[in-house]
Amino acid sequence: MSDTLTPDVIGRRVEVNGEHATVRFAGVVPPVAGPWLGVEWDNPERGKHDGSHEGTVYFKCRHPTGGSFVRPNKVNFGTDFLTAIKNRYVLEDGPEEDRKEQIVTLGNKPVETVGFDSLMKQQSQLSKLQEVSLRNCAVSCAGEKGGVAEACPNIRRVDLSKNLLSSWDEVIHIADQLRHLEVLNLSENKLKFPSGSALTGTFSALKVLVLNQTGITWAEVLRCAAWCPGLEELYLESNNIVISERPTDVLQTVKLLDLSSNQLIDENQLYLIAHLPRLEQLILSDIGISSIHFPDAGIGCKTSMFPSLQYLVVNDNQISQWSFFNELDKLPSLRALSCLRNPLTKEDKEANMTRQLIIASIGQLKTLNKCEILPKERRTAELDYRKAFGNEWKQAGGHQDPDKNRLSEEFLRAHPRYQFLCLKYGAPEDWELKTQQPFMLKNQLLTLKIKYPDQLDQKVLEKQLPGSMTIQKVKGWLSRLLKVPVSDLLLSYESPKEPGIEIKLENDLQSLRFYSVENEDCLLVR
Repeated sequence: MSDTLTPDVIGRRVEVNGEHATVRFAGVVPPVAGPWLGVEWDNPERGKHDGSHEGTVYFKCRHPTGGSFVRPNKVNFGTDFLTAIKNRYVLEDGPEEDRKEQIVTLGNKPVETVGFDSLMKQQSQLSKLQEVSLRNCAVSCAGEKGGVAEACPNIRRVDLSKNLLSSWDEVIHIADQLRHLEVLNLSENKLKFPSGSALTGTFSALKVLVLNQTGITWAEVLRCAAWCPGLEELYLESNNIVISERPTDVLQTVKLLDLSSNQLIDENQLYLIAHLPRLEQLILSDIGISSIHFPDAGIGCKTSMFPSLQYLVVNDNQISQWSFFNELDKLPSLRALSCLRNPLTKEDKEANMTRQLIIASIGQLKTLNKCEILPKERRTAELDYRKAFGNEWKQAGGHQDPDKNRLSEEFLRAHPRYQFLCLKYGAPEDWELKTQQPFMLKNQLLTLKIKYPDQLDQKVLEKQLPGSMTIQKVKGWLSRLLKVPVSDLLLSYESPKEPGIEIKLENDLQSLRFYSVENEDCLLVR
């Protein structure tokens, strides 16, 4: 840009040496002669001050080192949408083809042209475009009116993330010319809202809108949503959003909503979006949530909130209480859950036990942390849960005869599915409720007999092994003991409670506890 300044530069998005900023001031900064631009950097560490110089405040910044003064000729104000597309997608012809002559007839007069083939080829390339990625291409405006619609009318998916767009007006000027636009990514742009409100039809075909790191507010989100009557996916990551009001006439078609890394969202705010009728996927990673409650549903009942929610993501939060998962069992449509890297689900030696407890707590779950829950795993998890808390159930008033059950409210709140598991598998028998170590005690030891059915001369061993020990590690220990390759070993076990029934230990990654191996069981080695 030249040193000549125009009044409309204030608020414009610019690029200086690869860094993005917003123009906050244009004018003279004494005692140095000549025009200056005062900019507020997206990265505050890039700046030098807060917009003040020698006691005079020229502009204000959100960060004390977020501002700088730069010369206009050092600033890139960007390019238009169509030019950026041509720069990226049009294949340049060689010099020989540029000079090729062709005779065409205009009216009744033959005209000699140069480069006509090249022009036709460029137009053909642009008209075929359906997906455009212009990330970090310094796009700042739509360009000549009607130019986009004429050159590339078939575009359906556009990535305009990390550009120099400074207002929704420019986005609307682009979208108005792309009537088939279905996917639009505007992440990392700082957009002012348009002066007018009559925008019906502008985004009529839009299904996916990505607004990560744009600084958008919830009120602005609802305003945007009104322009997109068929919106199905909305991404709002890292915007410091506070959900301030319930969407009534908007977002009613949304199936996926991503609110990740908005640390100001709390449990009460989630109630405001709990009645979106078609919401199937909700992503709440890294929002700091630790609890959730559905007050409209009692113990063992389903909530009316989130009626269509099938997939919930709560990774990287502060979940540390089992009551969180008990509440999720109230969601009527929940089938998949991802809850990685929470205090209660951190990867450690007890990760498998934690998984089993979550499975037992949420009856309709089909997938946990992107791993399918097979019927066998669910059965094992529920039987282990029923046995692990059996003594607590009995002390709280539980009885093998359902008519004599007098369970305390406290137990029912802590284990809302326990009664259902008793109906499904039968109440735990007294012999099952013998005193045992706490269920979650690390490295709980099992005393096992080890037999070799195919080698009758081998002595029966007795060994204590951790219940959390994987089958793979058991095989490794036996391999060293017997001096045979791991691949040659086949393991199974039988219980004195069920003589004659042999259970194969087929999955090397699962633990002894997974297969319900108990004290005094017999490990069979072949």
